Amino acid sequence: MENKSVMNNIAKIICMSLVAALCACSTKTQVRPEIVPAVEVKTKPQHTLGVIGGVEPIYFLPMKTPFQARIDTGAAGSALDVSDFHRFERDGEKWVSFVLVNEENGESHRFEKKVVRTANIKRINEHEIRVVVNMDVKFGNEIINAEFSLADREKFEYQALIGRNIISGRAIVDPAISNTLH
Repeated sequence: MENKSVMNNIAKIICMSLVAALCACSTKTQVRPEIVPAVEVKTKPQHTLGVIGGVEPIYFLPMKTPFQARIDTGAAGSALDVSDFHRFERDGEKWVSFVLVNEENGESHRFEKKVVRTANIKRINEHEIRVVVNMDVKFGNEIINAEFSLADREKFEYQALIGRNIISGRAIVDPAISNTLH
């Protein structure tokens, strides 16, 4: 009986030793993840203008009255109908002067702008090379400096065309509505 009791004690000691060894091994090999400090990522809020329509008002600063502009998600760039267009050179750089007249109320303003680049505009049966300038515009609650190609848009209903260079990331366009911006 004593042998059996000794054997049971030895078995218990061996089992406890094995459990302790296994626990010790598992805690030694367990890898704890390193704590990484939080990083604040600052991103520009998307679609700050919300849902806009197919036609919206835009202000060409410093002019005081809005122009009705066609919103065109298919156009990469924006375009503007101008008159009295003249090219000139200032300090060795190419510049243009032009008059912008709001056809709805007659307000006009003469602009002088440095030429940013020229753009090759392709349509079905024609190609046109246009001068591109930067314009300050108020669109909704934002003031934006954006590129506009200067064109003769007399045959178009709207004096201004707003392309993806302005609306991308700022608005979602629903062509079924209009004049959502003030």
